[in-house]
Amino acid sequence: MTDIITYDEKLKRIKKEIKRLKQIYKDIQEEHRDITAGLIQRAAYMRVELEIYEEDLALYGYVEPFTQSPNTPPYDRERPVARLYNSMNKNYQSIIKQLTDLIPKETVKPDDDGFESFVGGRGD
Repeated sequence: MTDIITYDEKLKRIKKEIKRLKQIYKDIQEEHRDITAGLIQRAAYMRVELEIYEEDLALYGYVEPFTQSPNTPPYDRERPVARLYNSMNKNYQSIIKQLTDLIPKETVKPDDDGFESFVGGRGD
């Protein structure tokens, strides 16, 4: 990475992400608040870490030359950060789905692309 992120900067980014996620998931019912608090904290941490990994992967790529000894030619292998990124990204997506599933269905509104009003107006 070009710049090393400080611990304080990472904490600021996590707190900002927690605030953003709390706003997105503010409609979750009161009885689920204890569950969502932990999920939001984990998701915020993961998102910040994923962004850091993404910067590293953009700079250095997903593979690196590797050799077991000086007598064998190097071959490309997956960098450890790529494996960490893929695993954490899968877990992050799972947490976001869990949070989204806790939103009461009537508050989940798909973007209005006009299709519903078009189909609804055809029966006239």
